[in-house]
Amino acid sequence: MKGSALELVSVTKRYGITTAVDRIDLKVPAGTYCCLLGPSGCGKTSTLRMIAGHEAVSEGDIIIGAANVTDLPPARRGTAMMFQSYALFPHLNCIDNVAFSLRMRGVAKDVRRAKAMELLKLVAMDPYAERLPAQLSGGQQQRVALARALITEPQILLLDEPLSALDPFLRIKMRAELKAMQKQLGITFVHVTHGQDEAMALADLVVVMNQGLIEQAGSPREVFNRPRTAFVARFIGGHNVIETSAGPIAVRADRIRLSRSEGGHLRARVRDVEYQGTYVQVGLESPAARELTAQVGEAAFDAAPLNPGDEVAVSWGEADIHRLSPAA
Repeated sequence: MKGSALELVSVTKRYGITTAVDRIDLKVPAGTYCCLLGPSGCGKTSTLRMIAGHEAVSEGDIIIGAANVTDLPPARRGTAMMFQSYALFPHLNCIDNVAFSLRMRGVAKDVRRAKAMELLKLVAMDPYAERLPAQLSGGQQQRVALARALITEPQILLLDEPLSALDPFLRIKMRAELKAMQKQLGITFVHVTHGQDEAMALADLVVVMNQGLIEQAGSPREVFNRPRTAFVARFIGGHNVIETSAGPIAVRADRIRLSRSEGGHLRARVRDVEYQGTYVQVGLESPAARELTAQVGEAAFDAAPLNPGDEVAVSWGEADIHRLSPAA
């Protein structure tokens, strides 16, 4: 299999008078793992469904490889979709679930079952080939759904929150497997998620969406370390957005220093204290920031513990300040 590049050119989606996606431009290089990240209602799922051809584009163009596929039906786009629910047929065993699309194309039974078994081996599910979906765990069902999506040899695989139904431990395990699979196959993945950790772990390209717009697109390190707007800094997590006379700035929570002494950049009151293992998260109340948090190393916190209601001086280094744009 080989991936293709994806380009969205001024893509817009309207539902009546509501604009769900507003003239977005995006380039995803071939072989990239791209995550569309954002809160519910930001337009990420509508964007994915337009790429798949399950939603009509109101304006703009979708280009896969060298072909403009905007008006093509889903089956002619070179894409495949893996749904959140996995959508396996309950009455078919694993091998027949995987082979189903080839059956619909009239491929001979022995040929399609042989191909399906190859893909079940690829996702380490060949020992379960004769089992029904109800006899599988959630992670096993996901592997079967992945094999079924890959059997048409798509250039781009589209994933609609594929890990959301899994428990936290299995979710971490499966995202590592997804990433390894994408690298092995070399095809382009476009994955919708509202999970910041998931996007950071999986993506080569993170696309943060808000109210139908792309707020920022870049590598996970770039988006985390250099958020462009206050929305990105808040949504991606781990940052404080602080209002100053020169405009809003972001300071990472692990770069905030707390002290009982006078001085500092601002004064704050401890709102809550949460033990997180390697660090203690201290929530603070201050007029300068809507939500202010500090991550204090476990040993440092134990040396000078804080309690709700304590007043502290809050400071940071000049090198830790990242200036933000006021809006997307």
